[in-house]
Amino acid sequence: MQSQKSKSFEEIRTELKELLVVNLALEDITPEEIEDDGVLFGEGLGLDSLDAVEIVVLIQRNYGLEILDEEQARELFQSVNTLARWVHENLGD
Repeated sequence: MQSQKSKSFEEIRTELKELLVVNLALEDITPEEIEDDGVLFGEGLGLDSLDAVEIVVLIQRNYGLEILDEEQARELFQSVNTLARWVHENLGD
């Protein structure tokens, strides 16, 4: 099994899409249909504040990383790309 630290950005991005669909019970959408730079909240993917809490838990459970505050979360949760980039950059720490 591949360690989290050795995963590429693309692998993390794909994995995040799968985690979002499964754990947030996104019906009628597949991981492949989530746009890399698409907006996650509101008019984009339609996520809400409860989903944000679940994403924080997913990141901690799957990658051992903590999102420390609401302001950081707001920046990271803009798109799958912004979140995947942060996870990828912080896995080696």
